[in-house]
Amino acid sequence: MKINRRTLLSLLGVAPTALISSAAGSDQRKKKEIATSPAKIETLNPRGSPPAITLVPLAPRLNTIEGKTIYLVSDGFPGADTFLNQISIWFKKNMPNVTTVFRLKVGGFADDDPKLWAEIKDKGNAVIMAIGH
Repeated sequence: MKINRRTLLSLLGVAPTALISSAAGSDQRKKKEIATSPAKIETLNPRGSPPAITLVPLAPRLNTIEGKTIYLVSDGFPGADTFLNQISIWFKKNMPNVTTVFRLKVGGFADDDPKLWAEIKDKGNAVIMAIGH
């Protein structure tokens, strides 16, 4: 694709007269450049002002999961139940003292499920959550 030199320079915001190499008429060139330069435009930042972030600390870690109850929670993403089922099978085979409980979370990833969180807090020790993309 061949582009006209003047078109390319105008797209870059450079007046073609700016490339004249002779010293004669430099004042005239400066006047033309000023006259042909685009007007300045003031804009707002498209990112805006993000809200402050409140940091939430991680839950305390368990020393061991032997004899504990681990909730396997799915947000309903296709295939998450199969993945969590494989984790449950692994625990039954390799760590039979660990109890796994499968639960399907209400709504999508970002939706709150206070009833499930209360159950896990009351009866569980840990959570493995399968989150779809």
